[in-house]
Amino acid sequence: MARASMVDEVHYYATLARDTGEEALDEHVMQSLGTVERHQFVPAHQQPFAYENRPLPIGHGQTISQPYIVALMTDLIEPDHDFVVLEIGTGSGYQAAILAKLVTHVYSIEIIEALAATASARLAHLGYDNVTTKLGDGYHGWEEHAPYDAIVVTAAASHIPPPLVQQLKVGGRMIIPVGGRFMTQQLLLLERTTDDEVITRQIAAVRFVPLTRER
Repeated sequence: MARASMVDEVHYYATLARDTGEEALDEHVMQSLGTVERHQFVPAHQQPFAYENRPLPIGHGQTISQPYIVALMTDLIEPDHDFVVLEIGTGSGYQAAILAKLVTHVYSIEIIEALAATASARLAHLGYDNVTTKLGDGYHGWEEHAPYDAIVVTAAASHIPPPLVQQLKVGGRMIIPVGGRFMTQQLLLLERTTDDEVITRQIAAVRFVPLTRER
């Protein structure tokens, strides 16, 4: 019941946020949102709030994103069942789980060791066998499995990482928040139209934790 109410709220929120250009989110994305058990992806003390439409802390200075933002970012990459998707910032594994219901395979990178280990174990335990995770610096992507049909970045970068653009298929889409911690961040949608051309569109002002880099 709580999950269904969350999906209804996300659907309603999408009709209000018309500046994104996405008045109606894809029905398959909404079905995935309604299927994935968000309470499994938050700490025990946050589980009573799991189906509220807001971000929640997951430890190590990181958050699980607001369900509406997860749905919007997923919708914007226009996922298809035969897609291979790269996610930068596994976090708790929630975004990867949403994607896993929609695409063939998800490769996900997390730089914080404790989160990477927990998310990997959680996704395996819950049966998401089409998600492969690794510990690493997502700025460089995961070239071994490139090119990708879509890339989803779940933390704010100061700029668009060139390696990620290079690992995106021609015709592929990348969604990424860009901006500093104390600056206005913009959710950007990139589409690689040719080997040398990328079209970028601003979607909405957002607030994400910064993209962590190796020192």
